[in-house]
Amino acid sequence: MARTVGIGHQDFETVRKNGYFYVDKTHFMREWWENGDAVTLITRPRRFGKTLTMSMTEQFFSVEYAGRGELFEELSIWEEKKYRDMQGTYPVISLSFANVKEQDYVAASYRIRQLLMKQYEKKSFLQESNLLSNAEKAYYERMKTDISEIDASLALYQLSDYLCRYFGKKVIILLDEYDTPMQEAYMSGYWEKLAGFIRSLFNATFKTNPYLERAIMTGITRVSKESIFSDLNNLEVVTTTSDKYADCFGFTEEEVFQALDEFGLTGEKEDVRNWYDGFRFGNISGIYNPWSILNYLDKKKIGTYWANTSSNSLVGKLIREGEAEIKVTMEKLIQGESVHAMLDEQIIFSQLGQEEGAVWSLLLASGYLKAEDVRMDLGSGKMNYELRLTNREVRYMFLQMIDGWFQGCRPVRNAFLQAMLQGDLEEMNEYMNDIAEELFSSFDTGKNPSGKTHPERFYHGFVLGLLVELQERYEITSNKESGLGRYDIMLEPKDRTQDAIVIEFKIANTRKKESLETAVESALQQIEEKKYEAVLHAKGFARGQIRKYGFAFHGKEVLIGAAKA
Repeated sequence: MARTVGIGHQDFETVRKNGYFYVDKTHFMREWWENGDAVTLITRPRRFGKTLTMSMTEQFFSVEYAGRGELFEELSIWEEKKYRDMQGTYPVISLSFANVKEQDYVAASYRIRQLLMKQYEKKSFLQESNLLSNAEKAYYERMKTDISEIDASLALYQLSDYLCRYFGKKVIILLDEYDTPMQEAYMSGYWEKLAGFIRSLFNATFKTNPYLERAIMTGITRVSKESIFSDLNNLEVVTTTSDKYADCFGFTEEEVFQALDEFGLTGEKEDVRNWYDGFRFGNISGIYNPWSILNYLDKKKIGTYWANTSSNSLVGKLIREGEAEIKVTMEKLIQGESVHAMLDEQIIFSQLGQEEGAVWSLLLASGYLKAEDVRMDLGSGKMNYELRLTNREVRYMFLQMIDGWFQGCRPVRNAFLQAMLQGDLEEMNEYMNDIAEELFSSFDTGKNPSGKTHPERFYHGFVLGLLVELQERYEITSNKESGLGRYDIMLEPKDRTQDAIVIEFKIANTRKKESLETAVESALQQIEEKKYEAVLHAKGFARGQIRKYGFAFHGKEVLIGAAKA
């Protein structure tokens, strides 16, 4: 009989005591211990078992779980006497930043200090022992109730000291979701201030702490060393492209197929592979997201389970507000193509809004992209990544995300697309101006789109997002060579009885007193002079099957013109 699938449980004891479906990942602890690294940072996407793994590690090593070997019986870690003897023998400090999602620095700092106070409260037996002096007991009382920002940096350092003295053994520290506050700080505009606070805390806790045996931090991203890890030269970083712990997070295909057999779903293996396979960690491909698999086993039907629960707000913001090149690349990825990018797996938050490579680094760390090939570029010395969307579930997530940008004006958007496909220029202008008035400000990081450094890229990216709805019926390409130059957007119909469409963008130059009408004529003239339709002619499209549009923009004003047949 198949085991019960318990959805959403992140406490190891709960999973084991209730006999819920569990894939044995206890070999992680053996591998981690034998590697001997002082401080290990492991980055994995959301819902890949990081929190459950940290719970498992705490309950294996912590003195608070001494004598609880039954939780690990019949699992791989329990096969060796060396590890059976280690169970429940170390003081452990375990905390999580997963819920530190505040809108300002004051609230974020207070939330972290609350978590530190909770650690002191949880271990109040130290205050009652004879090991602490009266002054230390007074300090301990203050740390339970009111940790100041100054006190916070040394809070875990000092607690490690007390625990080490009490148990006669150095401390293991586990910090889950360390980077959640960082992402929230970036989104809310207080990144620099929080980085300083975190840097001081991490330096005292993980670098200059003589009472530390070992530590693990988990998160989604590898925040740049310069930001918060500048003093930590003892940090072993394990990213999605590292070979260490490659099969310890997520399910391998063998594990997934065994589960499908257990649940009587043997015949569904190909469907499950097509939807959920595709993650790659280090040298192991064919990794599946546990959240999707657990939900599939429970509900026995295909669904976008992981994509619908992941927090996509930062990713959506960066793609929506990024320049056209980012949207062009996303379009290629959605169409199943791979792209090459020079990137650094460190996330430098100050570059996220400016550097295209920083966006791809975030998408790779978050699990939305997989690295099919990584090699050094001999010219620059940088690493060149071949990237592709991870799987079909992720592709649908991005389609839904882009569609969501236009949620508030979907009827108008659909009307515009219908008018464009029918060649109704008057309605195209009416609906596009309605859309521009409604949405331009939410797509733009500035107060005025036309005031951007590269305004044409902004409009280009906006229209690309608008057209994604048509990607099932048209091959949509951008900025590719044809004739004597590069067109802005081309729509090639998959049904050859339909017309192809070429679009060129222009910005009305107000300094030269250029009108929207003049800009439209300039766009249409460029299409003709550069012979952008050449690639369509080469594919057999007759001149009468190709429609050409010039889009002119000034702020939120739009004018669309068409070339005469």
